[in-house]
Amino acid sequence: MSRHVLYVGGVLLALAAVVVRMVAGPPGLGWYLLAWALFATALSLARRLPERQLTALVVAGGIALAATGLAAPPSTSTDAYRYAWDGRVQATGVSPYDHPPADPALAPLRDDWLFPSECEAPELWPLPAGGCTRINRPTVPTIYPPVAQGYFLLVHWLSPDGARHKVLQLGGWVMAILVLLSLRRQAGVRTAAYWAWCPAIPVEAVNNAHVDMLAVLLVVLAFGTVRTRGALLGAAVAAKLLPATALLGALSGALADGVAWRRVLRLSVPAVLVVGLAYLPYVLASQAPVVGYLLGYIQEERYEAPADGNRYVVLRLVMPDSWAPYAAILLLALVVLRVLRHGDPERPWHGALVISGSLLLLFTPGYSWYALLVVALAVMDGRAEWLGVGLAGAMAYIAGPTAHPSPAMPFYAAAALAVLIGWAVRRPREAGIRQ
Repeated sequence: MSRHVLYVGGVLLALAAVVVRMVAGPPGLGWYLLAWALFATALSLARRLPERQLTALVVAGGIALAATGLAAPPSTSTDAYRYAWDGRVQATGVSPYDHPPADPALAPLRDDWLFPSECEAPELWPLPAGGCTRINRPTVPTIYPPVAQGYFLLVHWLSPDGARHKVLQLGGWVMAILVLLSLRRQAGVRTAAYWAWCPAIPVEAVNNAHVDMLAVLLVVLAFGTVRTRGALLGAAVAAKLLPATALLGALSGALADGVAWRRVLRLSVPAVLVVGLAYLPYVLASQAPVVGYLLGYIQEERYEAPADGNRYVVLRLVMPDSWAPYAAILLLALVVLRVLRHGDPERPWHGALVISGSLLLLFTPGYSWYALLVVALAVMDGRAEWLGVGLAGAMAYIAGPTAHPSPAMPFYAAAALAVLIGWAVRRPREAGIRQ
């Protein structure tokens, strides 16, 4: 065994120990920074390893590191409790879009896990009629799209009594491993290390069990095939709306010479059909709109009032706060247009990475799990410079949406700078290849 294998293995063991501390103890910016520093160190050391030795570290290390997220209940997010509740409600034949968890009509479904009798813990949410719940925003209906709802129902059916959050976490772990194996096959073992060792995977995909992992898996599978790409991307959009950026990226170069209608229709028609068919049962079964709390969520996240939070922090460095929302929309539209006109149809994941990553850098959301899609696409495209988006999202989330001063601004600015430097370095080389 070479010295460099031992070095990388030792760094990964240290990273695993730090991740266990992150999910088992109170969150702290220092622990997150240490985890990402160890991640960067492992990637740097791995450059000296032959592929055969690296494969074992990436696959076995990725499986083991993701499993560290199973060491504790969800640590920094309460979304998994809403997932469990939505699955439970659906199992009784009730639409999750019709009633918020606080509705007395659903009181017979409450238990001591999701609705504890002791209400002193800070992560609990109060109910209007008294009592408390682990479910966030208990007075509003669900926000999650239909494929996500189908996943929640499946997890409910598979969960034995008393399993609580554990099956959701196991589902996230399984999907994280499936993505790792798919990325290794599609992109190679060296770039697959970006996913295997990234701290966001055990924390957000496994420990917090975010349903974004399902959407990421569908996107990765979509870019691994051509025949069913549109349908898989449609399913990803119906699991979490963010993969709409990947659908646009899949149309890279579609406007290069007029409109490539055949290609556009071959991709978009299956996607639209899948989204429509996924929503149809819920539209028929629901008395309330199936958009749920989506519009309220956008307002809650301060996208309309940037000065009241930490949205658009990169743009606000160079322009007045009031301009930032309009500038973000305009710049994102220009990015999409460039991908559609000049993107490489043979590398649609590159267009998807540019669009999805640009969206996060322009709007700077405070949720680190949104970057799971960017991490996966960065692996497929071999663009390590985009990984900083994940770190910036983690810093913004742990600090909180109203922290002043917030680490979101310097970290998102640094992530944007890294992307621009990567683009400037690669552009001459790629231009030479095209010639």
